[in-house]
Amino acid sequence: MHVRSRHFATLAFSALALATSACLHAQEAPPATASEWGGMGLLQTPSARMADDGEISFTASHNSPYSRYNLTMQPFPWLEGSFRYINVANIRYGATSVSGDQNYKDKSIDFKLRLWEESHWLPEVAFGIRDLGGTGLFSSEYLVANKRFGPVDASLGFATGYIGNRGDLGNPLSAIDDRFDVRPTPTSDINNAGKFGLSSMFRGRVGIFGGISYQTPWEPLLVKVEYDGNDYKNEPRRNNLPQNTPVNVGLVYSLNRNVQFTAAWERGDAAMFAITLRGNPGRASTSPKPFDPAPESLKNTAANVSQPRQGVDSATLVTETTVQPPQSESISGSDDARWAEIAARLQVNAGFRVEKISRRGTEVIVTGHQLRYFHTAKGLGRASRILHNDLDPSIEWFTFATSRLGMPIVDTTINRQRFVDYTESRADLDQLKLGIEVTAPAPVYSDTLYRAPLQRYGGGFNVSYKQNVGGPDGFILYQVSANYTGSFFFTPGVWITGTASGNVLNNYDKFKYDAPSRLPRVRTDLRQYTTTSDFTVPNLQLTAAHQFGRDLYGMAYAGYLEWMYAGVGAEVLYRPFGEAWAIGANLNWVKQRDYDQLAGLRDYTMTTGHASLYYAFDQEQRIVGSISAGRYLAGDYGATVNLARAFPNGVTMGAYATKTNVSARDFGEGSFDKGIYFSIPFDTILPRSTRARAAVVWNPLVRDGGAMLGRKYTLYGTTSERDTEFFYENLRHIDD
Repeated sequence: MHVRSRHFATLAFSALALATSACLHAQEAPPATASEWGGMGLLQTPSARMADDGEISFTASHNSPYSRYNLTMQPFPWLEGSFRYINVANIRYGATSVSGDQNYKDKSIDFKLRLWEESHWLPEVAFGIRDLGGTGLFSSEYLVANKRFGPVDASLGFATGYIGNRGDLGNPLSAIDDRFDVRPTPTSDINNAGKFGLSSMFRGRVGIFGGISYQTPWEPLLVKVEYDGNDYKNEPRRNNLPQNTPVNVGLVYSLNRNVQFTAAWERGDAAMFAITLRGNPGRASTSPKPFDPAPESLKNTAANVSQPRQGVDSATLVTETTVQPPQSESISGSDDARWAEIAARLQVNAGFRVEKISRRGTEVIVTGHQLRYFHTAKGLGRASRILHNDLDPSIEWFTFATSRLGMPIVDTTINRQRFVDYTESRADLDQLKLGIEVTAPAPVYSDTLYRAPLQRYGGGFNVSYKQNVGGPDGFILYQVSANYTGSFFFTPGVWITGTASGNVLNNYDKFKYDAPSRLPRVRTDLRQYTTTSDFTVPNLQLTAAHQFGRDLYGMAYAGYLEWMYAGVGAEVLYRPFGEAWAIGANLNWVKQRDYDQLAGLRDYTMTTGHASLYYAFDQEQRIVGSISAGRYLAGDYGATVNLARAFPNGVTMGAYATKTNVSARDFGEGSFDKGIYFSIPFDTILPRSTRARAAVVWNPLVRDGGAMLGRKYTLYGTTSERDTEFFYENLRHIDD
């Protein structure tokens, strides 16, 4: 068998070498494109190439009997993650009484790390693992290198496991331990699903794989030729496939940057088709906003700014000019109607809801919060224009004191002179920064000029979506609901909020298999909670929030806290201003709700809570992490680790994992709780500014272990405007 393999390998690489030497001319190198497994690669095999950081792609491929559905994220230039469901057409999921004629589904997670970038002499090299934390049926570990030669991108790799099942070479690690000679056969036992399978990694013979991607003279078309390291004689569940040749050939047609089609002939007797949808929300610019009101024009500032003294160079222009705004009517503290008109313009045009306006010497302080603009700097610029147009020359500073839910969060002060000079192109962004101070709120004496009446009620409609993917009852189980959420404020920091929900679309009636559980069913009663009633009240709670010190915040709440639990609880957060870290804790006593999600309660009770540490690691690439340790809803103890990349435009990509003192056997399928998510601000795609965002969470399985209470409000999220790095990263929006 190995002689024949070496023969095929020799022929294949000879063909690749000839193709490479024949194709070297002035065409550009081919771009990185997706394999049928989702990540950047050739057809069946991965490459060392990466997409641009911030990219998210979806690839659907079919090569009988496998259909693969892959979600790939590129949170960093050096890290690629893929998350996959595989449908196996010729194997049934399980017992006919549960799954009927539904095909077997497998879930898996991949990652790939770039070890170093390509240079003039050295190739790009990456290390990766396929099917990590899944069943391990397709698990593999590999090292792959890529080098560009004109229009050709050539790759060569070595793999253990599925990608290298041909076993062209012995395992060099056998010199350390004989156990590396043999790789344990993966099992589809659900109690083993979800484990990392460390005991199987790097074991077994090593297979060679590689190939080329060739950029044809016609820009939309690429040609891919690869030598497959798998011989398909050891397929999962003995589902072996014939292979007439290890050489696969395919074409990739790019309809545009975001849509690509692939067609290939693989194994010498099978066709493969795939479609890839790509986008880069992490690097996306904010879309035009034709439905936003135009910012107010500064009134005749150019004509009323004195010229600099002769001999003064341009570097001191900002400090040597004097703003002389139009001589409008001076506003006094008794002019409530005029202040109310300014407050209304601040909300309509600048998105800033005013709670109070006060004065301290040459500074006007506007207290309130931003409602509309995702980038705080955009609202700051518009608000500064309004104040400049209406306040007399004695005011030199504008301070916007942001307060959320009655809690002071951050004060942003802007020098009037520098703002005008920047707007009139007499100063650049770096000079403007010198005139802006972002500080922690502190008690100061000031004269109150205007106090807005408390807006007690607010509400609106929205749509929610729940899903379970890849179960034995159906590939996608889902519920779409129409909701109305409203809040009534007794004071700025004490309010009651609630949501009424109506079922619109729902197929959870197919959900029969909730899996055996050795734990209290704190999350797996999904069918009952989604099908018992078409009208539900997922949330109805009384909340009080307060700032106890310069950096200390607290919150208490009681009521129907989420769709499955009612109870009481409290949270505290210490978030030092200007620091990358914060610590917090919450404690809750909860009781399980009735399945109809109305007023009734079930017998199950639990005291649950966590202590959390938050930290922002790399300010350049904005890695935000947290670790929360405590007691979960099933009474198990453990910790949840959450890591995310936060892009300058607000897009977030992250992953989390929870491990508790529950054994893998007691936890059941999945072995531990884990998932990935991404969050995209609507502001990047809508024609009108908004602070809303869409969050997509992918959780392979819903189990009872490691389950947290889903609290509606969190102090870390509420105090997010203390993140001064995000403000300065987006300061360029101040003149939008």
